[in-house]
Amino acid sequence: MLSVKDAETIIVNAVQSLNQNRDIEVVDLLTASHRILATPVISSLDFPHWDNSAMDGFAVRYEDVQNSSLENPTILEIVEEIPAGYQPQVTIKPGQAARIFTGAIMPKGSDTVVMQEKTNLQENKVSILSVPQPQEFVRHQGDFYQAGKELLPAGIPLNATEIAILAATQLPKISVFRRPRVAIFSSGDELVTPEQTLKPGQIVDSNQYALAALVKELDAEVLMLGIIKDNPTALTETINYAINNSDIVLSSGGVSVGDYDYIDKILASLGAEIHFRAVQMRPGKPLTFASFASSLYFGLPGNPVSALVTFWRFVQPAIKKLSGVATGWEAKFIKVKSGSELKSQGKMETYIWGNLNLIDGVYKFYQAGGNLNSGNLINLAQTNALAVLPVGKTLVSVSEEVFVLQL
Repeated sequence: MLSVKDAETIIVNAVQSLNQNRDIEVVDLLTASHRILATPVISSLDFPHWDNSAMDGFAVRYEDVQNSSLENPTILEIVEEIPAGYQPQVTIKPGQAARIFTGAIMPKGSDTVVMQEKTNLQENKVSILSVPQPQEFVRHQGDFYQAGKELLPAGIPLNATEIAILAATQLPKISVFRRPRVAIFSSGDELVTPEQTLKPGQIVDSNQYALAALVKELDAEVLMLGIIKDNPTALTETINYAINNSDIVLSSGGVSVGDYDYIDKILASLGAEIHFRAVQMRPGKPLTFASFASSLYFGLPGNPVSALVTFWRFVQPAIKKLSGVATGWEAKFIKVKSGSELKSQGKMETYIWGNLNLIDGVYKFYQAGGNLNSGNLINLAQTNALAVLPVGKTLVSVSEEVFVLQL
């Protein structure tokens, strides 16, 4: 049986191959939030655009004020007032100063700003009461960024700060990767929708709703295909439609060995390369992964907890990477102390759900209460982490360190 690590490597390589032909689209900045930058940004502007003041005060020549003191202040003539957004008209000469405000352009001839709290203003004269540092409170043109260099690299999410930079660069439109399209369906004669009357032996399909919510949280597009009965023709039509209209297909149910489980055979008939059908993990062992020329297929287990755990462990990183994110797409594990005793049979890599809490500055993991069963969706609610016990590890004691997958 395939290890979790080997399964992860196969999926990453398949995504990498598919990512080589990612589509690019141009969007307005107002709709660019959370999109992935497709091309590097290079600006023709320096940041700051010009030398400017970082403080309200007076623009002076340092050599005029280098001997100033409270007992022997330097008195300068004020020859101009420069608010932000104003182009200075005067060159500062020996014995002169300009009243200047934060963000305003430094006038020619000046090289230092004296903050107003260290001056005494009298009509058109200002007394400098202490010696400033040379070039103090001056932000020089190009200090933050020089025109022509790479400003933002491709493959980063566009959040508030990046969008602010793009706006300041005067780029109202930007090239981003197309959002991944994810088709979702559930299979099984026993499944009904939340709107239908529940009859004995039937199960409400919760997986489709949970998976759609998780996909939307990743800023990907969702294509809901509903519940498909255990019928080869219907399943073949649905999967064929899904692989031709999405980048990733998620199905739940129909991946175990059984008289009515047709999906593996259908995948093969449609030309899929089936990479694996099971993974050495609990919950989530019956996981199928296959690739087509332009899409990937994940056959998730039907049990709701198993479906969600395999999504968090494998599908979520795949969607992130497929979106064009260059770094940070991997599943994130942190080492913390366990606040609960955690048990496993040791034969599978075991995922135990619970909560990661910050207590006195230290993160601790606490197992969820109740029965940890792959069919028990109830105690998965309001959890935020999965503790991971590797193969061969049967017990994690209280206060022992354990790796935790943040959800």
